[in-house]
Amino acid sequence: MDKAVKILPEDRYNTLLVENVHPPDWANPDPASMYNMVVIGGGTAGLVSAAGAAGLGAKVALVERHLLGGDCLNVGCVPSKALIRSSRVARDLKESGLFGVSSTEEIDVDFPAVMERVRRIRSHISHHDSAKRFSNELGVEIFLGEGQFTGPGTVKVGDSVLRFKKAVIATGASPVFPAIDGIEDVGYLTNETVFSLTERPRNLVVIGGGPIGCELAQAFARLGSHVTIIERGPQFLKKEDADAARILEKKFEHEGIEILLGTQVTSARSSEGRKILEVTSDRGETEITADEILIGIGRAPNVEGLGLEAVSVEYDPRRGIKVNDRMQTTNKNIYAAGDICMQYKFTHAADAAARIVIQNALFMGRKKLSAVTIPWTTFTDPEIAHVGLNERMAESEGVDIDTFTRQLSEVDRAIADGEEEGFVKIHVRKGSDRIAGATIVAKHAGEMINEITVAMVNGIGLGSLAGVIHPYPTQAEAIRHVADQYNRTRLTPRVRRIFDSWLRWVRK
Repeated sequence: MDKAVKILPEDRYNTLLVENVHPPDWANPDPASMYNMVVIGGGTAGLVSAAGAAGLGAKVALVERHLLGGDCLNVGCVPSKALIRSSRVARDLKESGLFGVSSTEEIDVDFPAVMERVRRIRSHISHHDSAKRFSNELGVEIFLGEGQFTGPGTVKVGDSVLRFKKAVIATGASPVFPAIDGIEDVGYLTNETVFSLTERPRNLVVIGGGPIGCELAQAFARLGSHVTIIERGPQFLKKEDADAARILEKKFEHEGIEILLGTQVTSARSSEGRKILEVTSDRGETEITADEILIGIGRAPNVEGLGLEAVSVEYDPRRGIKVNDRMQTTNKNIYAAGDICMQYKFTHAADAAARIVIQNALFMGRKKLSAVTIPWTTFTDPEIAHVGLNERMAESEGVDIDTFTRQLSEVDRAIADGEEEGFVKIHVRKGSDRIAGATIVAKHAGEMINEITVAMVNGIGLGSLAGVIHPYPTQAEAIRHVADQYNRTRLTPRVRRIFDSWLRWVRK
């Protein structure tokens, strides 16, 4: 058994979390003589692979060195969305006067209580990923400790040797650290440590304008921190359409977040208990002072210490493990899934890949990742949701598209809600109504994108969505409005002349 795991602060909620996902008294079982599948890594991809395979009758062992549940439960989706929910409440209260509702008292954000709620929710949800549940209810043998391939068909965990027919590598990824002089001495936060805060930083600098940086920057600003976000590129959320990113940029500015695009941090130092960053841009050089620095510039695959060379599994330290479209590594008996090998590092993408692995590894399936339609959402306010191609991707891939857009400022429910910032934009392949992709910017864009994803997966054209009756008033009506725009393009002058002739005839 490995050394005890501790999560700060050591309160009752984190104690319960550890008891669930890395029990201090856990005793690894005696290994079976052979496993259908050994899974290394207990994040989303590993848990889904293990539970799914065991549910189909396979003999499965799951190896986890740290916390079951991986990033999603412990330092990602669950705690961040709990924090974002509290920050949205704070913002709604602050803007309540716009809706004719005034508070007689000043809004007071109890930051320690906010973070306690985050820990409470995380510990409550952790039961689903617990060692006892996977062992007792799902029939997966759980081994806590470092897992390493030692030769063809074997994984070693402590003193135990696990023999397998098939294996899955699902060890995830970790934060990338920037090459900034002095940053290690100054100290910084990542998504792996930020949720251990118990005191609100007065001044927070966020380095990186990706989804993690943007979500947490806005959350902390709404909870009372003065936030500066630094991004090297000309826009944050570089994978999204520029017009979507601009809406979020304006929202950040309105909420008092200082935005420094095209800016690079060159060095860091401490002075009188404060952290000082030297930054440079085309505007020159300057210094920024912070109480805390949050790094959110990306994630690197966890490939070290796995013994991949012993089983001829090829990998790149930056890109991760090399897999084919069926999630198979360069060793035909070993598969990989999740952040360790995938470009899009999302929980739901890891889940989808794990399901492909189960079919292909255990049942000689031919399922392909390229056949899967994966949407994603950045959970800022407004949210930015995306599926399929956007305009930049279509251009780079040589796909001709027609684009139809509905601004939320033209949607009755969005106007009534005071949520007019955003749009629904849907692309179809030129000359047809086949949906190629979509971007939605809206308060609940992550919920709205699902309708378009369902249409794409099932080959339902944009024109058909015009016939889907949406309750009035809802913001999702914007999807039907876009479909109506497409259908109006089908009313060509020739068709219009035919209609006119027919209607004149029936009037006689």
